[in-house]
Amino acid sequence: MKFTTSLAACLFLAASITSCKMQQNPLLSESALPFGAPQFDKIKTSDYLPAFQQAIASGKAEIDAIVANPDAPTFENTIEALEFSGAALDKVASIFYNLMEADTNEEMQQLAEQLSPMMTEYSLYISLNEKLFERIKAVWEQRESLNLAKDQQRLLEKTYKSFVRGGANLDPEQKSRYSALSEEISLLQLQFGKNLLAATNAFTLDLTDESQLAGLPQYVIDMGASTAAEKGKSGWVYDLTAPSYLPFMKFSTRRDLRETLYKAYRSRSVSGEFDNREVCAQIASKRIEVANLLGYKTYADYVLDDRMLGSVQKVREFMAELSEPSLPIARKEVATVEAYARRNGFTEAVFQPWDFTYWSEKYRAEAYDLSDEELKPYFRLEDCIDAVLGLATRLYGISFNERKDIPVYHKDVKVYEVSDSDGRHLALFYCDFFPRESKRGGAWMTEFRGQSIRNGVEMRPFISIVCNLSKPTASAPSLLTHDELTTFLHEFGHSLHGILAEGRYGSLTGTNVDHDFVELPSQIMENFAFQPEWLKTFARHYETGELISDELIAKIVAAKNYLSAYYQIGQLQYGTIDMAWHTLTEAPTVDAVEFERQAVSSLRTLPSVPGTCTSTSFSHIFKGGYAAGYYSYKWAEVLEADAWSLFEEKGIFNPEVSSAFRREILSRGSSEDEAVMFRNFRGHDPQPSALLHKLGIK
Repeated sequence: MKFTTSLAACLFLAASITSCKMQQNPLLSESALPFGAPQFDKIKTSDYLPAFQQAIASGKAEIDAIVANPDAPTFENTIEALEFSGAALDKVASIFYNLMEADTNEEMQQLAEQLSPMMTEYSLYISLNEKLFERIKAVWEQRESLNLAKDQQRLLEKTYKSFVRGGANLDPEQKSRYSALSEEISLLQLQFGKNLLAATNAFTLDLTDESQLAGLPQYVIDMGASTAAEKGKSGWVYDLTAPSYLPFMKFSTRRDLRETLYKAYRSRSVSGEFDNREVCAQIASKRIEVANLLGYKTYADYVLDDRMLGSVQKVREFMAELSEPSLPIARKEVATVEAYARRNGFTEAVFQPWDFTYWSEKYRAEAYDLSDEELKPYFRLEDCIDAVLGLATRLYGISFNERKDIPVYHKDVKVYEVSDSDGRHLALFYCDFFPRESKRGGAWMTEFRGQSIRNGVEMRPFISIVCNLSKPTASAPSLLTHDELTTFLHEFGHSLHGILAEGRYGSLTGTNVDHDFVELPSQIMENFAFQPEWLKTFARHYETGELISDELIAKIVAAKNYLSAYYQIGQLQYGTIDMAWHTLTEAPTVDAVEFERQAVSSLRTLPSVPGTCTSTSFSHIFKGGYAAGYYSYKWAEVLEADAWSLFEEKGIFNPEVSSAFRREILSRGSSEDEAVMFRNFRGHDPQPSALLHKLGIK
């Protein structure tokens, strides 16, 4: 690479100054920890802002160097150089934004608002850089003669299209407006998440009378007492985190308290101090304008132009293909539960959602002779951890070794070194299992560093799994419900996608795949929660040591498709809400509550409750990356059902099948078209009927 003397001198001086500053900041300095692990023991909140400032400056200098290069644009000096730019910023941002979700505080939330315009400006500095795009376009136009490898072709295609989709072809006035919209949306998304976390933490159900605990299993009572003690309160406290909310709704015989808890959960950020209704409307409106600027009628048209299904029409046809046979069955399932409730003493005029949760659990317990209380003693968290990690060993030959010498960001976090069957280091794997006020709800997988190869040196990933599982109580260790075990397996499937990544380019490795493909590895792993061959390797009663019986496993398997149509319609309702917001052609004329009511009215299986709303707490589409893409959970279930049928056909531990899944899916990232990778593994295109058959709907 050639530079003029003055440019080279300036860049050298800037790099020297930046390097000196970086050495003093634990977010940017070279880590002396094994594998270069993040220095969580040294990082202070005050380190973030200067680290971001220095990393952004460094990233811009790298972009400037690409643009100023006097040599003709090539794949190496433009596309690869861009791919590898901004490494320092990636390092800082991956730590900050992951901890914002897993272990935040007010200072970090305020800092996030300060950082938002800086990060947006940096992103636009790249995506709207005319001279940079000229170089990218020049390489793109000569792509047929470059003799590129498959992953290089893929990187060139994705880079070029991302610039076009990011506004590179806009005129100056349009670029200015696009920049402003991007910053405004970023700030609104931050506000959405901040409001939701505050609204979730603001509510607790404080109980002081033992009669209010009627129907609750002992583990739920112990959980309430433990939460109360943590909050410095007497009695029992239940909140809106999943391990607290769900069992209370399932087991409490106090209909009034279930109603209170349900309405609190379903009305988060619907009104009051942490209201998200207007935030939802503003995000949707600004996304419409973004789509229009880029030449699309709706934001969904813009998003889906780059997905496996490809269009709004195809998504709607797909969801209809699932909903049409499922809806009548779902309504029959609800009617069956209501009839059971009325035979057993329910006399209220209207069967409400908080009634359904309670009575469906009672019906399940009676119809299948199965309950969470009966199952939880067999799923001690520590045993589940060993079993889930051991499952990866059995399938893929990899091993996990806990590393207590590597610092973590919270005392509850464990970290493991992952090695391949030949002893090769694969990844660090961080596990964060328990709820706390500084963590948002739900469960997710993420990474502190992705896999890539630069200048011949491979960077292996730092993968993280974050959950909100049942905590230990004063009288028992952490005991998981079977649903929680399934959630653990789901997120671990995502983790394997990151851990087993192989490739040169980080933007194409691991979970950096199409949104409607990314859930395939996670949902494949869920199947093992219902496999006797695996359950009998670890599920022992934590007190007696008794192995889970064949009879109990048979009940788990028999109950697998209980309410399958009802839950499928529930997911399709979420997908419908998502598509309704993102197929708008103008700002919504009603507030989020009424907008949502209208959107899902045809898919209702239970009464609509005034004042409740999913949209105002729907992080996936208003804060996460699933806008116009929530349908992908169901699409991935189709991929999974079809793919899993090969495991069933050949044997769930068949080494040829698991090796093929690792080779064709888990290790490949997005180095090839996802549809091609699926065909390479399964031998045909995905069949939606596979899911309907698996769920017992067809």
